[in-house]
Amino acid sequence: MPRHVACVMDGNGRWAEQRSLPRTSGHRAAETTVIDVIEAARAAGVGWLSLFAFSTENWGRPDTEVEFLMHLVRRVVRKRAPLLHARGIRCRFLGMTDPRIPSGLAGDIADLTTLTDRNRQVTLTVAFDHGGRRDIVEAARSLIRSGASADSVTEESFAAHLPFPDTPDVDLVIRTSGEQRISHFMLWQVAYAEWVFPPMLWPDFRAPDFVRCLHDYGQRERRFGAVLPNQNGGT
Repeated sequence: MPRHVACVMDGNGRWAEQRSLPRTSGHRAAETTVIDVIEAARAAGVGWLSLFAFSTENWGRPDTEVEFLMHLVRRVVRKRAPLLHARGIRCRFLGMTDPRIPSGLAGDIADLTTLTDRNRQVTLTVAFDHGGRRDIVEAARSLIRSGASADSVTEESFAAHLPFPDTPDVDLVIRTSGEQRISHFMLWQVAYAEWVFPPMLWPDFRAPDFVRCLHDYGQRERRFGAVLPNQNGGT
């Protein structure tokens, strides 16, 4: 069982377009999948779940779509906060630095974070206004400001300056819609992750699909560049 699963929630717009609906309908439909996946992860014993909700590049989408997403996320946060807390889910948001984020949304997210801070059933990290490269740059700046010498820098000391340094490396990344790219999602943490690319669009993805991805992961041999004892070769 992977300890940390991350999902790139891809395909909302295409889901809507296939049904001759506005793109916003796809984002609205995605809420059901989000809750379904959270519940499935909890039931399966996954301790850490990360969801890529909004990237730094997504600010380049039409203003009407961005505004809708901000309102949608705020509504979902307010609506689902009691359920998440009751399920023992600790909620954290990775990113949230852009001044264009509405103050009301930022306040509701802060309230949710505080409400669920002591929960430990599952740690849910929502990457919102997130960019993996930006996280690495900010970690480097933090390390420099700390006065660390070049020779003293290690992977461990660098990782300690990343956001939420207690987050374990990602074991499994699920990207829906069949697209096969990283999109600078948690670049440091996914260095040795296994990837699965289900063909269905995110609003069609459900708990059984999530479980199948876990089973797929369970069939793989994670070598981390090494050769297993029962193997004579390999790359």
